[in-house]
Amino acid sequence: MIITSTVLNGLRTAFREEFRTRMADIDVKPVWRLLATVIPSSTKGNTYGWLGAFPQMREWVGDRVIKDIGESAYQIFNQKWESTLGVDRTDIEDDNLGQYRIMARGMADEFERFMSRKLAALITGGFTDLCYDGQPFFNASHPVYPNTDGTGTAANTSNVIGSGSGKPWALLSLSGTLKPFIIQQRLQPEFEEITDIKNEKVFMQDKYLYGIRYRGSWGYGLWQQAVGSKAALTAANYEAARFAMQTFKRDGGDPLGIEPTHLIVDPTNESAARAILSRELINGDESNPNYHTAELLVVSHL
Repeated sequence: MIITSTVLNGLRTAFREEFRTRMADIDVKPVWRLLATVIPSSTKGNTYGWLGAFPQMREWVGDRVIKDIGESAYQIFNQKWESTLGVDRTDIEDDNLGQYRIMARGMADEFERFMSRKLAALITGGFTDLCYDGQPFFNASHPVYPNTDGTGTAANTSNVIGSGSGKPWALLSLSGTLKPFIIQQRLQPEFEEITDIKNEKVFMQDKYLYGIRYRGSWGYGLWQQAVGSKAALTAANYEAARFAMQTFKRDGGDPLGIEPTHLIVDPTNESAARAILSRELINGDESNPNYHTAELLVVSHL
């Protein structure tokens, strides 16, 4: 096969279609979409001064009571990411491209795994990385103020259970519009290629390049929707995590009414999690109070 612009354009179309088709197949319910809210971005970064600023409904007596969105230093800046596939010129000449079609589909798989890895990194990093209130996402000192306008002497509220250095696990509330984690998306993954038959890369390495490019970043939403721990995953610790989330309060002292929905663990904690959530009876013939109180999600990247 003589390599011409027409041949390269045909390959571009074929590889893009393989990538697009695979992305559509696996984008039905990926883990990262379950854990995070996707927020569009149109600049180099977003500022999240509105987190935690939603006012409570009240009876309208007199004028409206306005709660301003306070200034916040919590910003998420977009980053660039890539994955590139080199196609040997000789394979194009010999029409030996079946393996590359498979690899083009595999690039879509890798993008999904990449997004899952980044979400897992948010969970594991949540014990040190800061969220919107200036505290680590999983922390014992989240400030909750006695007055609805955020004034007064704040009380420290914890969304961490126990202590230890084991594998992290987290109890999350994923039923709301805003999830505990944020995916800030500047550009969706784009398939790009070099189709210039005189390109320097082709001349020097005898390869044509095809790849994906993505712009975006990740961050934390509301800490009140997550309770984390590195302590042993026991029934007592799980129950303590549920109680903590169910009793979180907003500024002013009213309960937030957040209910946990998912228990997130790594494979080493899967058996312990199933013993807590999936056994209808415990200790022989006693009813398990934790039976089906949350959905189990095993995230291998933790």
